Amino acid sequence: MPPRVVVAAPSSGSGKTTIATGLLGAFAARGTRPAPFKIGPDYVDPGYHALAAGRPGRNLDPVLVGADRLPGLVVHGTRGAELAVVEGVMGLFDGRLVRAFPSQDAETHARARSANDDGSTAHVARVLEAPVVLVVDARGQHRSIAALLHGFAHFDPRVRPAGVILNRVGTERHAEALRAACAEVGMPVLGVVPRRAELAVPSRHLGLVTAAEHGDAARAAVDAMTALVAEHVDLDAVEALARRAPATPAAAWDPAAGTQRLDGPPPIVAMAGGPAFTFGYPEHAELLRAAGCEVVTVDPLRDEALPEGTAGLVLPGGFPEEHLEPLAANAPLREAVRRFALDGGPVHAECGGLLYLGRSLDGAAMCGVLDADAAMGPRLHLGYRTATAAADSPVAAGAETVTGHEFHRTVTTPRAGATPAWHWSAHGGESVTEGYVAGNVHASYLHTHPAGRPHAVARFARACRAR
Repeated sequence: MPPRVVVAAPSSGSGKTTIATGLLGAFAARGTRPAPFKIGPDYVDPGYHALAAGRPGRNLDPVLVGADRLPGLVVHGTRGAELAVVEGVMGLFDGRLVRAFPSQDAETHARARSANDDGSTAHVARVLEAPVVLVVDARGQHRSIAALLHGFAHFDPRVRPAGVILNRVGTERHAEALRAACAEVGMPVLGVVPRRAELAVPSRHLGLVTAAEHGDAARAAVDAMTALVAEHVDLDAVEALARRAPATPAAAWDPAAGTQRLDGPPPIVAMAGGPAFTFGYPEHAELLRAAGCEVVTVDPLRDEALPEGTAGLVLPGGFPEEHLEPLAANAPLREAVRRFALDGGPVHAECGGLLYLGRSLDGAAMCGVLDADAAMGPRLHLGYRTATAAADSPVAAGAETVTGHEFHRTVTTPRAGATPAWHWSAHGGESVTEGYVAGNVHASYLHTHPAGRPHAVARFARACRAR
């Protein structure tokens, strides 16, 4: 594997995205080509990473793709780069939440601890054998930070932070006190970053505003993060840490491995993109191309037709609810999508794509492919799901079990069609039936990672060839 470093924190909101994005931009600016990665099913941060690094931001999610695939995905994602910068998720040891019942059985406790570590930043750092840099929000702390660092350094001997970046530091006196506290516990200080209110990026109900939507302001924010980190973080020390990671041999993930390429002219797959549909993975298009498809991006805010000869349509997630007026106004494309789907064209829609296929979204007209209406709901639906396919579709065989991720605040009425997409059990034991399978349309709130289910992408490609 290439040189690599993981940017972690004690908790969410500590400034990981600012530091990771700034590191990517600062390394790129000085000619060290970085490759960006984000742990977990996050679609927003990779957009800012991509702006900073000048190459796609990729996700590393052991829950969705399997821990064994992570090294290969890193090697694949760093082709042409010199080092990998991996931004963590939540706090360093926060993983997939699994209910643990009180028990005096040490083995049961060990299993529960392992389960709750699944998908955490610490889990990924161990798999990648990567050094960890801890970003600590130092507001309101002086010597107490020594206790915090001591705890993180000794909680799990398999993952020890190799250095700390002190973030949101107030005065020089504050910085001196923090440095002294870090020295007490032998934690190297790799940077002291002052508070900068102007770096705030707008947020909404599902997190930050995406880079694609934020436009020039996103570029300005990334430039500001880059300048801040370049001035206040020891880039040489961070790079030296990355190069200390063992050069463990790992074969690059290959989208063509095990994929039977389609014969004949490549089927054209239209994939929605642009500001309203940003929740996707680069590996999706790579797998489609490896299967012999031609992938063409369509922006539903601007394009009024599907590409000529379209044989398949992918509608990823995003924020269509934030772009209702232009989506509704683009009646020619909505009608083209409706005709394509009703004529039997293969359609794979996730989350935002599901909303776009319904009759309406918050009262605005959508494509009318599905007999469903959607609106903002009272609560956030968030978490990993182990789901079973309710029927055969272009992306799943009936009774197939998958691991996916749900992340939305909207609600569709009804929640499922006459033929649903998935069944799963919620954390409280509730049985959930969700999504729609209608003809060659598969639409659901459930996000899956294509690298974890390459056979599903191949199945979709075959449906496009049949079309």
